[in-house]
Amino acid sequence: MTSTRTRTGPHGPTPMHRSLLRRIALVVAAAALAAPAGAQDRVATTAAPFLTLGTGARGQSLGHAYTATATGADALFWNPAGAARTYGSNGTVFLTQHEWLADLRYNAAGVTLPAGAGVLGISLASLDYGRDEVRTERQPEGTGDTFGASDFSFGVSYARPLTEAFYFGGTAKVVRQSIWDMSATGFAADFGISLDTGFNGLTLAASIQNFGTKMRMSGINAQRYIDVDEGTSGNNENVTSELQMEGWDLPLSFRFGASAPIVRMAGAELRVMADAQQTNDNVLNTDLGGMLSYDAGPVRLEARAGYRDAFVEDVDNHLSFGGGLSADVAGYDLGVDVAYLPFDRLGSATLFDLRLEF
Repeated sequence: MTSTRTRTGPHGPTPMHRSLLRRIALVVAAAALAAPAGAQDRVATTAAPFLTLGTGARGQSLGHAYTATATGADALFWNPAGAARTYGSNGTVFLTQHEWLADLRYNAAGVTLPAGAGVLGISLASLDYGRDEVRTERQPEGTGDTFGASDFSFGVSYARPLTEAFYFGGTAKVVRQSIWDMSATGFAADFGISLDTGFNGLTLAASIQNFGTKMRMSGINAQRYIDVDEGTSGNNENVTSELQMEGWDLPLSFRFGASAPIVRMAGAELRVMADAQQTNDNVLNTDLGGMLSYDAGPVRLEARAGYRDAFVEDVDNHLSFGGGLSADVAGYDLGVDVAYLPFDRLGSATLFDLRLEF
């Protein structure tokens, strides 16, 4: 009986080793696209930065290198084309809850259902900043009133397979931010593509997110009473006026991702991912991830790790970790995922997901 074990010969690596090295190189090549180009960042120059937090434990634990891997309702927040990868199933449901930094709470949900030749998706996300006391110069200890702030987005998506290997998807969404009695509303669109190359399991994907309108705060706190002609007596000294707020761009994001298995054996798979990302308020950067999975029939286990902003200096956290468990329960694929992000100066964050495919 002939052994199938591969060895490195006296003249170099065997064909199997060369194939493995090629797959690693192809995935990591995406990282080279994100090498620093000397551009300056424009941090804090866009509205609704919560749109770039990264939704879900799976994507976060992989260091945001998720553009080419996301599928089902989870993909609505990363690359809508990935939602079409579950075409043929009855539907998928995704729920996530983030215990974010500074006691912030981030919650999101998504659902996909078959619609003709494609998949229809609905997604929503909210970030709750909590409530705080209203303080003034005369009452620094508080006036007795409280105020709150929150962010919200709602999207409708459609994705479909154009061929057996090429997928396309788009999302139209409304974005709203509010603080106290002030609010801003904007409209945006996401577009994505995903391609199974057929070359050693390599998947390539790209997405454009948050392409939309400017957001401008308005509300009762922008109202002022003024005297339009202070030199004339007897006129109305309390003419209602409103301050004109400046409009801010949404955080437009361009992503290119690659994903490929580098080891497959007896139900186990080791997959690596890389994303290159450019936003209009930050420098070009690279995200890297890896996932080890084991499929034992009705149960699937996954262990994940990521390295975000690989070539960006002065980042509070690069590393992320996580895992997942999914099982076939009464004909439904039910999954649970968790991610842990250890920040250096801001503590840590824990994320939990629930997934259902039916």
